[in-house]
Amino acid sequence: MADDADGTRWTQVSRVGPWGAASAYGGAAVMCLCGPVMLGSAVLGAADLMVMGIVFTVVFLPLGLAFWGNTTVEREHNRRLDAVGVAATAEITELTDWDDGDDAGVTVGLRVSGPGFRTFETTWRRSRHGALRVGLRLTAVVDPYNGIFRVEV
Repeated sequence: MADDADGTRWTQVSRVGPWGAASAYGGAAVMCLCGPVMLGSAVLGAADLMVMGIVFTVVFLPLGLAFWGNTTVEREHNRRLDAVGVAATAEITELTDWDDGDDAGVTVGLRVSGPGFRTFETTWRRSRHGALRVGLRLTAVVDPYNGIFRVEV
C-alpha cells in the first residue's frame, strides 16, 4: 500500500485468472472441509481422528474462509479494473534484494503515472525475474476512484 500527497491510499491487486481463482477456491474448500471430514469419519467410522478433526476444524476452517474471502475480493477488484481502469505506466525506480531466511526476492520501487490521477510511488515485493531492471516501464491499470491498481508483467 502507498499513500500519495492528496491522501489516497493505493492498493495493488494481483491478477487472478480463471485457473488461479479455481485453484484458490479449491484450496480454500479443502482447508474448510478437512476438519469436518475427519470429525465425520471419527464419529461414523469409529476412526481415531477425533482430536485431529477438532484441531483441523478449529485451525483450518477460519483460514480457509479467510482465503476464500480474499480471493473473492481480488476477483472483484480485477473486474473493476477491467471495467473502469485507466491505462497507466509503472516505471521501476529501484530494485532491492531481500531474503528473510524462508523466502527471497526483490522489492521493486514503482512510480505509477497516467491520466486522471496524481503520480504516486509504491513498493512491490515479488520473486526475482531476470527482465526486471531500473528504468523499465511496465503496463499498469489504475482505478483512481477506488485507489486500486494492477501492474502487468
